[in-house]
Amino acid sequence: MEMTKEKTTIVLFSGELDKAIAAFIIANGAAAYDHEVTIFFTFWGLNTLRKDEVVKTNKGLLEKAFGWMMPRGANKLGLSRMNFAGMGPKMIKHVMKKHNAMTLPQLIELAQEQGVKLVACTMTMDLLGLQQDELIDGLEYAGVATYLGDAANAKVNLFI
Repeated sequence: MEMTKEKTTIVLFSGELDKAIAAFIIANGAAAYDHEVTIFFTFWGLNTLRKDEVVKTNKGLLEKAFGWMMPRGANKLGLSRMNFAGMGPKMIKHVMKKHNAMTLPQLIELAQEQGVKLVACTMTMDLLGLQQDELIDGLEYAGVATYLGDAANAKVNLFI
C-alpha cells in the first residue's frame, strides 16, 4: 500500500515582511516533514516574488504606476506593525541577523530547494500589471482553480 504525502497549502495575500516570513517558515517546516506544500501568492503577496531590480516591460501608465507604488521584492517589504517609516524592517532584520535567523530571501530559496510549489496568481498579475519577467525564477503561474485543487486534499490550509 502506497502512502500519500500530507498536503499543506498557504495563500499569501499579505505583502508584509513579518507575514511573508511566517508563511515561509511554516512552508519550510511542512516540507521538512515531507508534506507537499503549495504557496499561492495573490494581491499584495505577489510583491514577495518581485525581482529586486527594475525589469524593462511594455506597460500602460496605470500598470507602471502600480509598479512604482508597490515594494520591489522580498527585501523591500514593510512590517504589518511598527513599520516606523521603514525603520521597523531594518530593526527586525538586525535582530534576525543577531540571532542567526534566515532572511526572507534565504527562506524563499530554501523553499524552492525543498520543492515547495510557489504559484503566482495570474488574475492578480493582470490586475496589478505584473508580468512574468518581473518575478523571480522557478514559479508556477495559475488561477484560483489550481489552488483549490491543491487545497481540496490538504489537511492544513492557511490564509496569511
